[in-house]
Amino acid sequence: MGRQGNSSPRKAASASGSRGGSGATRQPSAAVYRRRRLFVGTALLMAVALTFGGFAVAGAFNGTEPASSTVGATESAPAPGASPSETAGSEPTPAPTPSCSQNLVTVSASTDKAAYGPDENPLLTLKVTNGGTMPCEVNIGTSQMEFLVTSGADRIFSSKDCQAKSEDLVKTIAPGASETANFPWARNRTLEGCSPLEAKPGAGGAYYIFTAKLGSRASPKAVFQLN
Repeated sequence: MGRQGNSSPRKAASASGSRGGSGATRQPSAAVYRRRRLFVGTALLMAVALTFGGFAVAGAFNGTEPASSTVGATESAPAPGASPSETAGSEPTPAPTPSCSQNLVTVSASTDKAAYGPDENPLLTLKVTNGGTMPCEVNIGTSQMEFLVTSGADRIFSSKDCQAKSEDLVKTIAPGASETANFPWARNRTLEGCSPLEAKPGAGGAYYIFTAKLGSRASPKAVFQLN
């Protein structure tokens, strides 16, 4: 009986010691710490990758693209053949407005017949024509007109010699159009200043030259005959 009593306390003590040893705190080893750090680092990297991946996907669905650094940095070159004023956006210089060419305004002379009988008076006609492509203003007044009849070097008649009054008459003559003035000549002679003169031009088949003048313009000669 005494042995059993001695052995029981040892077993109890042994059991108590075993339980106490298993309940004490144990320090983790270095390998365990390394495994924990590796796991945490991997989790953080995955989270960062997912975050940036989310921005990239959102950008793709929004249709946005990275802005280029060259956009708006350069200007387009002028088109070949374009002038600097055109590329700058300024209006082109308007072409000058065509004007009348007075040198294309001509004067001609004519008579209503080539030959006149003893009792017929010639009708002298002055004609001014605009041969240009633009309308022209021309002074066709009596201040500019002259009906001149000559025979060789002999000055027979001039409408200016005995002209009572003269006046200006400016008309616009269209391109290709004409203005005419008629003067019935009474087959008389005149002198400058309208001095009295009894002599008359000869007849009997004599030839005379009629020249029409308008200012500084003079017509070609028109020849007629007096019988």
